[in-house]
Amino acid sequence: MNARLLATCASLALLAACSTAQSSEPSSDLRPVSVVLDWTPNTNHSGLYLAQARGYFADEGLDVTIVQPGDTSGLQLLAAGKADFAYSVAEGLVPAREQGAEVVSVAAVIQHNTSSLISLASSGLSRPRDLVGHSYGSYGSDLEEALIRRLVACDGGDPAAVTMPPLASDDFRIGLTEHQFDAAWVFDGWDTIRLRDIDGLDVSTMPFIDHTDCIPDWYTPLVATSQKHIDDDPTTVREFVAALTHGYQDAIVDPQAAAEAIHQAAPEVDGDLLDRSATWLAPRYTDAPERWGLQEATVWDGFVGFLQDNKLAEPTFDTDAAWTNDFLPGH
Repeated sequence: MNARLLATCASLALLAACSTAQSSEPSSDLRPVSVVLDWTPNTNHSGLYLAQARGYFADEGLDVTIVQPGDTSGLQLLAAGKADFAYSVAEGLVPAREQGAEVVSVAAVIQHNTSSLISLASSGLSRPRDLVGHSYGSYGSDLEEALIRRLVACDGGDPAAVTMPPLASDDFRIGLTEHQFDAAWVFDGWDTIRLRDIDGLDVSTMPFIDHTDCIPDWYTPLVATSQKHIDDDPTTVREFVAALTHGYQDAIVDPQAAAEAIHQAAPEVDGDLLDRSATWLAPRYTDAPERWGLQEATVWDGFVGFLQDNKLAEPTFDTDAAWTNDFLPGH
């Protein structure tokens, strides 16, 4: 589901040298820490950029370098010991662990999935079974196909009657208006705002969170580190998560400051989109600021169970080892 990642550099050493990397003021008194993004800078990263701008990492004794993604994923870099933290998603972390990468989620960025199926309002697609006889623009993911088919079947439709042409690009505006597909999977806090409020398209959405009687909720995005980092340097993990938590708590109460922090670090990002997205996400990061980052066993178990039911994860997968709340403040 990360088809939109930009290939900027192939290794962390090269990535750190890219002009897009953002670091706090260097100091011999600060310990260097790297965090790899899952996509280009956006409001999912608000707390990270706000913590950097307000010196929260430095207050914890950390010199944090923010790295944009490259050909090698953040989880791969974590597993190889070439990065300290990475933004990722549950649907990436589970297969990574099954392939031998001992990576662990230490915080949920948003408490609930903010994905939706988006379509033009004129298409009349308002519920999953309406997809019957229509096309869904696919990223080519097995999880994606399983979710769409479950949604349609659960709503009384025939999933075999939904066609899934591959996405020609990630420009959903072109794909929808040129009828390359009728619906696509987007993130409401970014793509829907861009299409509806910036591009002015008359669109409708089917939020995944409205259908958790059929499909699971899951953490996307999340912040991960390696088990080795947890074992060898738990103090740094705790300090990083503490500063990051502070940043997201600020983003919740002051979304404008969060948008400005991202725009200052990445001026190429549309400022209007940042402002609208930060405001939309502020109440959705968590149901209470003091609970930011908290992960629930029921959410993880439900998601992994869905993967197992669809033969996308091994029956023996150790879900409990994939995540922890231990490094969140107060835990």
